[in-house]
Amino acid sequence: MIFRRNKKQVPGLNTASLPDLIFTVLFFFMIVTHIRHDAPKVEYRIPQGTELQKFTKKSAAIYIYVGKPLTMLQKKEGKEVKVQVNDKYVTPAELTDYIADERSRMQPEDRRNMTIILKADRNADMGTIIDVKQALRKANALRISYSAEKEESVTQQKASNK
Repeated sequence: MIFRRNKKQVPGLNTASLPDLIFTVLFFFMIVTHIRHDAPKVEYRIPQGTELQKFTKKSAAIYIYVGKPLTMLQKKEGKEVKVQVNDKYVTPAELTDYIADERSRMQPEDRRNMTIILKADRNADMGTIIDVKQALRKANALRISYSAEKEESVTQQKASNK
């Protein structure tokens, strides 16, 4: 008598719902994740001001950071003030060409509304800031917004000093 073993096969894994799961997770991360275009590589403490307005049109904005370098390697190079645009250091002379390149990549509507947001350290050298402003003037970028934080009242400053 011949005995035959029944070879049972394991049924295949149903992957019909896998794309739905993947797209749900992708959608979740797209909603939750905050995208930052550039990370500051310079140290800056925002100056205080009294007449502040919130900037809303961010698609036509170019951020320029002015301050001392953050990393230890860059600090050893010197304590000079650096100018950063989109994750790279530029000199005020190079800034004119860089702004012109950025303007050429923008949509026509954004070109008209292009605003330079200058985030400078409150103790930054004014000579560097003037050089940056002169370079922006050469690039015909005349709409400049200075970043600042709301100034504390005198009573709040006295209370925090106690």
